[in-house]
Amino acid sequence: MSVQTTIAAASDTLPPSLARIARVIAQTPSIVVDSTITELASTCETSVASVIRFCRAIGIDGYATLRRAVAAELGRESAQFRASSGFGSEISAADSLRQATAKIAALELLAIEETIAALDYDALARAVEAVDIADRIVLFGVGASGLVAADLGQKLLRIGRLAVVASDSHEATAVAALGSRRSVAIGLSHSGTTRETVTFLQSARSAGSVTIAISGNAASPFVADADHALLTHAREPRLRAGAMVSRIAQLAVVDCLFVGIGQRRHDATVDALQRTSQATQPLHTADAD
Repeated sequence: MSVQTTIAAASDTLPPSLARIARVIAQTPSIVVDSTITELASTCETSVASVIRFCRAIGIDGYATLRRAVAAELGRESAQFRASSGFGSEISAADSLRQATAKIAALELLAIEETIAALDYDALARAVEAVDIADRIVLFGVGASGLVAADLGQKLLRIGRLAVVASDSHEATAVAALGSRRSVAIGLSHSGTTRETVTFLQSARSAGSVTIAISGNAASPFVADADHALLTHAREPRLRAGAMVSRIAQLAVVDCLFVGIGQRRHDATVDALQRTSQATQPLHTADAD
Protein backbone atom coordinates (compact mmCIF):
# COMPACT_ATOMS: atom_id res chain seq x y z
CA MET A 1 0.00 0.00 0.00
CA SER A 2 1.33 3.45 -0.91
CA VAL A 3 2.32 6.03 1.70
CA GLN A 4 -0.59 8.31 0.79
CA THR A 5 -3.11 5.47 1.00
CA THR A 6 -1.62 4.36 4.32
CA ILE A 7 -2.09 7.89 5.67
CA ALA A 8 -5.66 8.05 4.38
CA ALA A 9 -6.51 4.69 5.92
CA ALA A 10 -5.00 5.63 9.29
CA SER A 11 -6.48 9.11 9.60
CA ASP A 12 -9.72 7.99 11.25
CA THR A 13 -7.93 5.96 13.91
CA LEU A 14 -5.17 8.39 14.90
CA PRO A 15 -5.27 10.67 17.97
CA PRO A 16 -6.51 14.22 17.18
CA SER A 17 -3.07 15.85 16.90
CA LEU A 18 -1.77 13.14 14.57
CA ALA A 19 -5.03 13.03 12.58
CA ARG A 20 -4.58 16.77 11.92
CA ILE A 21 -1.19 16.04 10.34
CA ALA A 22 -2.73 13.27 8.23
CA ARG A 23 -5.45 15.63 6.94
CA VAL A 24 -2.93 18.32 5.97
CA ILE A 25 -0.75 15.83 4.09
CA ALA A 26 -3.78 14.25 2.40
CA GLN A 27 -4.92 17.67 1.23
CA THR A 28 -1.51 18.63 -0.21
CA PRO A 29 0.98 15.72 -0.23
CA SER A 30 3.73 17.89 -1.72
CA ILE A 31 3.91 19.81 1.58
CA VAL A 32 6.01 16.95 2.96
CA VAL A 33 8.55 17.37 0.16
CA ASP A 34 8.59 21.17 0.35
CA SER A 35 8.66 21.61 4.14
CA THR A 36 11.08 20.90 6.92
CA ILE A 37 9.76 19.00 9.91
CA THR A 38 9.53 22.28 11.84
CA GLU A 39 7.59 23.95 9.04
CA LEU A 40 5.16 21.06 8.77
CA ALA A 41 4.61 21.04 12.52
CA SER A 42 3.85 24.77 12.41
CA THR A 43 1.43 24.37 9.50
CA CYS A 44 -0.38 21.60 11.37
CA GLU A 45 -0.37 23.62 14.60
CA THR A 46 1.40 20.85 16.44
CA SER A 47 4.91 19.96 17.61
CA VAL A 48 7.93 18.36 15.97
CA ALA A 49 7.55 15.47 18.43
CA SER A 50 3.98 14.92 17.15
CA VAL A 51 5.23 14.75 13.56
CA ILE A 52 7.76 12.11 14.60
CA ARG A 53 5.02 10.17 16.41
CA PHE A 54 2.87 10.46 13.28
CA CYS A 55 5.62 8.92 11.14
CA ARG A 56 5.97 6.00 13.53
CA ALA A 57 2.20 5.55 13.73
CA ILE A 58 2.06 4.92 9.98
CA GLY A 59 5.05 2.57 10.05
CA ILE A 60 7.81 4.98 8.96
CA ASP A 61 10.92 5.47 11.06
CA GLY A 62 11.28 9.23 10.65
CA TYR A 63 10.48 12.40 8.74
CA ALA A 64 13.41 12.09 6.33
CA THR A 65 12.15 8.66 5.27
CA LEU A 66 8.62 10.04 4.89
CA ARG A 67 9.89 12.87 2.64
CA ARG A 68 11.79 10.48 0.39
CA ALA A 69 8.85 8.08 0.15
CA VAL A 70 6.31 10.79 -0.67
CA ALA A 71 8.64 12.47 -3.20
CA ALA A 72 9.23 9.17 -5.01
CA GLU A 73 5.54 8.33 -4.93
CA LEU A 74 4.38 11.70 -6.26
CA GLY A 75 6.95 11.57 -9.04
CA ARG A 76 6.00 8.05 -10.06
CA GLU A 77 2.26 8.69 -10.00
CA SER A 78 2.50 12.05 -11.75
CA ALA A 79 4.46 10.41 -14.58
CA GLN A 80 2.07 7.47 -14.67
CA PHE A 81 -1.03 9.60 -15.06
CA ARG A 82 0.55 12.53 -16.93
CA ALA A 83 -1.10 14.83 -14.43
CA SER A 84 -0.18 18.41 -13.58
CA SER A 85 2.14 19.31 -10.72
CA GLY A 86 -0.94 19.34 -8.52
CA PHE A 87 -1.40 15.59 -8.80
CA GLY A 88 -2.18 13.98 -5.47
CA SER A 89 -3.56 17.16 -3.95
CA GLU A 90 -7.19 17.67 -3.03
CA ILE A 91 -9.69 18.99 -5.56
CA SER A 92 -9.94 22.75 -5.09
CA ALA A 93 -12.18 25.55 -6.30
CA ALA A 94 -9.30 26.74 -8.47
CA ASP A 95 -9.13 23.48 -10.44
CA SER A 96 -10.62 23.40 -13.91
CA LEU A 97 -13.22 20.75 -14.58
CA ARG A 98 -10.62 18.86 -16.63
CA GLN A 99 -8.13 18.96 -13.72
CA ALA A 100 -10.75 17.86 -11.18
CA THR A 101 -11.91 14.91 -13.27
CA ALA A 102 -8.30 13.91 -14.01
CA LYS A 103 -7.58 13.79 -10.28
CA ILE A 104 -10.62 11.58 -9.64
CA ALA A 105 -9.77 9.27 -12.53
CA ALA A 106 -6.20 8.89 -11.26
CA LEU A 107 -7.36 8.14 -7.71
CA GLU A 108 -9.84 5.54 -8.94
CA LEU A 109 -7.23 3.82 -11.12
CA LEU A 110 -4.80 3.81 -8.21
CA ALA A 111 -7.46 2.35 -5.91
CA ILE A 112 -8.00 -0.57 -8.27
CA GLU A 113 -4.26 -1.14 -8.76
CA GLU A 114 -3.41 -0.98 -5.05
CA THR A 115 -6.38 -3.10 -4.02
CA ILE A 116 -5.61 -5.87 -6.51
CA ALA A 117 -1.86 -5.74 -5.82
CA ALA A 118 -2.43 -6.17 -2.08
CA LEU A 119 -5.30 -8.68 -2.34
CA ASP A 120 -4.98 -11.73 -0.09
CA TYR A 121 -5.60 -14.47 -2.65
CA ASP A 122 -5.77 -17.18 -0.01
CA ALA A 123 -8.57 -15.27 1.72
CA LEU A 124 -10.24 -14.69 -1.66
CA ALA A 125 -10.08 -18.41 -2.47
CA ARG A 126 -11.64 -19.30 0.89
CA ALA A 127 -14.39 -16.73 0.37
CA VAL A 128 -15.07 -18.07 -3.14
CA GLU A 129 -15.38 -21.61 -1.83
CA ALA A 130 -17.70 -20.55 1.00
CA VAL A 131 -20.04 -18.72 -1.39
CA ASP A 132 -19.89 -21.52 -3.96
CA ILE A 133 -21.19 -24.17 -1.56
CA ALA A 134 -23.66 -21.91 0.28
CA ASP A 135 -27.40 -22.57 0.17
CA ARG A 136 -28.04 -18.86 0.73
CA ILE A 137 -25.99 -15.68 0.47
CA VAL A 138 -27.06 -12.55 2.36
CA LEU A 139 -25.41 -9.20 1.54
CA PHE A 140 -25.58 -5.87 3.32
CA GLY A 141 -23.94 -2.47 3.31
CA VAL A 142 -24.97 1.07 4.15
CA GLY A 143 -24.95 3.93 1.62
CA ALA A 144 -22.54 3.42 -1.27
CA SER A 145 -21.51 0.06 0.21
CA GLY A 146 -25.14 -0.98 -0.13
CA LEU A 147 -24.99 -0.20 -3.85
CA VAL A 148 -21.95 -2.46 -4.18
CA ALA A 149 -23.75 -5.20 -2.23
CA ALA A 150 -26.69 -4.87 -4.65
CA ASP A 151 -24.32 -5.14 -7.61
CA LEU A 152 -22.84 -8.42 -6.36
CA GLY A 153 -26.28 -9.73 -5.39
CA GLN A 154 -27.59 -9.09 -8.90
CA LYS A 155 -24.61 -10.88 -10.44
CA LEU A 156 -25.08 -13.91 -8.20
CA LEU A 157 -28.78 -14.09 -9.05
CA ARG A 158 -27.87 -14.05 -12.75
CA ILE A 159 -25.94 -17.31 -12.33
CA GLY A 160 -28.59 -19.06 -10.28
CA ARG A 161 -27.35 -18.43 -6.73
CA LEU A 162 -29.83 -17.62 -3.98
CA ALA A 163 -28.67 -14.13 -2.99
CA VAL A 164 -30.56 -11.78 -0.70
CA VAL A 165 -29.59 -8.11 -0.51
CA ALA A 166 -31.01 -6.62 2.69
CA SER A 167 -32.54 -3.19 2.18
CA ASP A 168 -32.15 -1.80 5.72
CA SER A 169 -30.44 -2.59 8.99
CA HIS A 170 -33.49 -4.17 10.65
CA GLU A 171 -34.06 -6.52 7.72
CA ALA A 172 -30.35 -7.31 7.53
CA THR A 173 -30.06 -8.24 11.20
CA ALA A 174 -33.29 -10.26 11.13
CA VAL A 175 -32.31 -12.23 8.01
CA ALA A 176 -28.81 -12.78 9.38
CA ALA A 177 -30.31 -14.26 12.55
CA LEU A 178 -31.86 -17.02 10.43
CA GLY A 179 -28.50 -18.14 9.10
CA SER A 180 -26.91 -21.55 9.35
CA ARG A 181 -23.63 -23.30 8.58
CA ARG A 182 -24.74 -23.54 4.94
CA SER A 183 -25.29 -19.79 4.57
CA VAL A 184 -22.87 -16.94 3.94
CA ALA A 185 -23.19 -13.33 5.09
CA ILE A 186 -21.21 -10.68 3.21
CA GLY A 187 -20.87 -7.27 4.85
CA LEU A 188 -19.36 -4.20 3.19
CA SER A 189 -18.04 -1.21 5.14
CA HIS A 190 -15.12 0.90 3.97
CA SER A 191 -14.49 2.29 7.46
CA GLY A 192 -15.11 -1.02 9.18
CA THR A 193 -16.98 0.88 11.88
CA THR A 194 -20.48 1.23 10.40
CA ARG A 195 -22.63 0.12 13.33
CA GLU A 196 -25.41 -1.43 11.23
CA THR A 197 -23.03 -3.54 9.16
CA VAL A 198 -21.02 -4.63 12.18
CA THR A 199 -24.24 -5.75 13.88
CA PHE A 200 -25.31 -7.59 10.71
CA LEU A 201 -22.13 -9.69 10.60
CA GLN A 202 -22.25 -10.33 14.35
CA SER A 203 -25.82 -11.59 14.05
CA ALA A 204 -24.89 -13.81 11.11
CA ARG A 205 -21.91 -15.28 12.89
CA SER A 206 -23.93 -15.98 16.03
CA ALA A 207 -26.40 -17.92 13.85
CA GLY A 208 -23.61 -20.06 12.42
CA SER A 209 -23.16 -18.43 9.01
CA VAL A 210 -19.80 -18.02 7.37
CA THR A 211 -18.99 -14.30 7.41
CA ILE A 212 -17.08 -12.27 4.84
CA ALA A 213 -16.02 -8.67 5.48
CA ILE A 214 -15.08 -6.32 2.65
CA SER A 215 -13.43 -3.24 4.15
CA GLY A 216 -10.69 -0.68 3.89
CA ASN A 217 -9.83 -0.86 7.58
CA ALA A 218 -7.74 -3.92 8.43
CA ALA A 219 -7.54 -2.87 12.09
CA SER A 220 -11.30 -2.78 12.66
CA PRO A 221 -13.15 -5.39 14.77
CA PHE A 222 -15.45 -5.77 11.75
CA VAL A 223 -12.54 -7.32 9.85
CA ALA A 224 -10.98 -9.12 12.81
CA ASP A 225 -14.22 -10.91 13.72
CA ALA A 226 -15.06 -12.07 10.18
CA ASP A 227 -14.20 -15.56 8.97
CA HIS A 228 -12.75 -14.11 5.76
CA ALA A 229 -11.62 -10.54 5.07
CA LEU A 230 -11.09 -8.90 1.69
CA LEU A 231 -9.38 -5.52 2.01
CA THR A 232 -9.62 -2.46 -0.21
CA HIS A 233 -7.20 0.46 -0.50
CA ALA A 234 -8.39 3.90 -1.51
CA ARG A 235 -7.77 7.61 -0.98
CA GLU A 236 -11.06 9.47 -0.74
CA PRO A 237 -11.13 13.16 -1.73
CA ARG A 238 -12.84 15.56 0.66
CA LEU A 239 -15.08 16.85 -2.14
CA ARG A 240 -17.60 14.02 -2.15
CA ALA A 241 -21.23 13.44 -1.23
CA GLY A 242 -20.49 9.83 -0.29
CA ALA A 243 -17.99 7.11 -1.04
CA MET A 244 -16.44 7.53 -4.48
CA VAL A 245 -12.95 6.09 -4.77
CA SER A 246 -13.56 3.50 -2.03
CA ARG A 247 -16.69 2.38 -3.88
CA ILE A 248 -14.59 1.68 -6.99
CA ALA A 249 -12.17 -0.39 -4.90
CA GLN A 250 -15.08 -2.36 -3.43
CA LEU A 251 -16.48 -3.02 -6.90
CA ALA A 252 -13.09 -4.37 -7.98
CA VAL A 253 -13.07 -6.79 -5.04
CA VAL A 254 -16.64 -8.05 -5.56
CA ASP A 255 -15.92 -8.53 -9.27
CA CYS A 256 -12.93 -10.69 -8.33
CA LEU A 257 -15.13 -12.64 -5.93
CA PHE A 258 -17.79 -13.12 -8.60
CA VAL A 259 -15.30 -14.26 -11.24
CA GLY A 260 -13.82 -16.77 -8.79
CA ILE A 261 -17.28 -18.16 -8.06
CA GLY A 262 -18.17 -18.32 -11.75
CA GLN A 263 -14.94 -20.11 -12.64
CA ARG A 264 -15.66 -22.98 -10.28
CA ARG A 265 -18.67 -23.92 -12.41
CA HIS A 266 -17.57 -22.33 -15.64
CA ASP A 267 -19.89 -24.04 -18.11
CA ALA A 268 -22.94 -23.68 -15.88
CA THR A 269 -22.11 -20.01 -15.28
CA VAL A 270 -21.77 -19.23 -19.00
CA ASP A 271 -25.02 -21.10 -19.71
CA ALA A 272 -26.88 -19.18 -16.98
CA LEU A 273 -25.60 -15.82 -18.25
CA GLN A 274 -26.63 -16.66 -21.80
CA ARG A 275 -30.08 -17.86 -20.77
CA THR A 276 -30.79 -14.81 -18.60
CA SER A 277 -29.53 -12.50 -21.33
CA GLN A 278 -31.82 -14.15 -23.89
CA ALA A 279 -34.77 -14.01 -21.49
CA THR A 280 -34.41 -10.25 -21.02
CA GLN A 281 -33.60 -9.43 -24.64
CA PRO A 282 -37.23 -8.57 -25.57
CA LEU A 283 -37.24 -6.00 -22.76
CA HIS A 284 -34.39 -4.12 -24.46
CA THR A 285 -36.34 -3.32 -27.64
CA ALA A 286 -38.89 -0.53 -28.07
CA ASP A 287 -41.32 -2.72 -30.04
CA ALA A 288 -41.34 -5.63 -27.57
CA ASP A 289 -45.15 -5.45 -27.43
